Amino acid sequence: MPDAVAVVTGYLRDALAAAGDPVPVVSRIPNPRPPRLVRVQRIGGLRQTVVSDRPRLDFHAWAETEADAADLAELVRALVAAVPGVRNGVAVYSAREVGGPMWLPDSATGTPRYAFAAEIHMRGRVIAARH
Repeated sequence: MPDAVAVVTGYLRDALAAAGDPVPVVSRIPNPRPPRLVRVQRIGGLRQTVVSDRPRLDFHAWAETEADAADLAELVRALVAAVPGVRNGVAVYSAREVGGPMWLPDSATGTPRYAFAAEIHMRGRVIAARH
């Protein structure tokens, strides 16, 4: 199956830049953490069929103010809802929110952060057999 986090982070980077808001989108928090950041992590999910996966992804949006973090999370939420299509060569069939936005200040720094979760249904890729 394709790396769902790589597919979605690449899509979000491009979509945020196209929306005029080029926020870093990562799977691991860099040190130092930029003031505005979106992190995507796979937190589970199941294979949907023999040829498709339904990963559950967690989305976290940090910003300098609570209002900006909420706005960034809502923008990412809208972009995730629009992810179906072919993304980096991977067919994405659907996105379904499974946990709406919640206020989740960063426990280490107190920095404003919002989070939500979604399941992304995507097609697998052929993996060549190794001999």
